[in-house]
Amino acid sequence: MTGGTDDDLEAAYIGDPPIHNDVVHLVEYQPIWPEQFQREAGRIRVALGSRALSIDHVGSTSVPGLAAKPIIDIALTIADSANEAAYVPDLEAAGYQLRIREPDWYEHRLFKGPEADVNIHVFSRDCVEVERMIVFRDRLRTNDDDRRLYERTKRELASRRWKYVQHYANAKSDVIATILNHSEIDNDRPAPQ
Repeated sequence: MTGGTDDDLEAAYIGDPPIHNDVVHLVEYQPIWPEQFQREAGRIRVALGSRALSIDHVGSTSVPGLAAKPIIDIALTIADSANEAAYVPDLEAAGYQLRIREPDWYEHRLFKGPEADVNIHVFSRDCVEVERMIVFRDRLRTNDDDRRLYERTKRELASRRWKYVQHYANAKSDVIATILNHSEIDNDRPAPQ
């Protein structure tokens, strides 16, 4: 999400952003989360058909063993996320609600789910943010040290009170950048012989 100020968040929200004013409640990893993702991915596929270029489970609920807010994050890639007429009515007909519009940040749109706690992050084809989300997810799935570092950071930050949950998410930016840098360093190493 772009900028971290209250004004930025309020400008991006459609309607009023929910005020949290509390700590963030994390739960231990739940084996049902991949099933919940699959159910939502199926609903999106029915709504959009071939317009859904990719549907990926991202965020902490996509990483086995990682504590998380129990919200399924989905990265949905379509041809052009700025062209809302091409997909918003169909997602809304499927019960999803458009809550965030960020034209200055990769034309990002965010929908909330109809039945489960779900965030659908909509981006255009070839968006670097989708690649970054997937690289980060995969790094946490395969590197115990980085997964532990991320979880420690999340738990420490979650213990603070946050006006908006997005501020908690933004506060994780430095550790996310560090972990992504670890991934780049490992990818630059020659393969063992």
